[in-house]
Amino acid sequence: MKTQQEESATDFLKLVKNMEYFTKLKSDNSNGNLFNVTLKTASYNELNLMVSCLLKASICALKNDNSGYSSACESGIDVLLLLEMALQLLPDEEMQLLDELHKNAIDRKAAQ
Repeated sequence: MKTQQEESATDFLKLVKNMEYFTKLKSDNSNGNLFNVTLKTASYNELNLMVSCLLKASICALKNDNSGYSSACESGIDVLLLLEMALQLLPDEEMQLLDELHKNAIDRKAAQ
């Protein structure tokens, strides 16, 4: 007879096997200890803009007087692009898995 923990573990493994979790990070073929994450961009120009916005926002955060970078620091477009990049990096599928794990933990606690 299976114990409650064994049943929970079996249910969890079935859940992970049947669902597409852990899809945000892709294994780096050249190094098994590293992963790649994808940022979608329409062109090299857009990629350049994304990196430029990241650098400008970093400079503005580090500069106290903003001298020489005042126009860069006032641009809401930079912040918008950074927020869009952050949104692409959020691991949605993994959050669904955490919800399932949390529900499983609550159910197990209630059964005790």
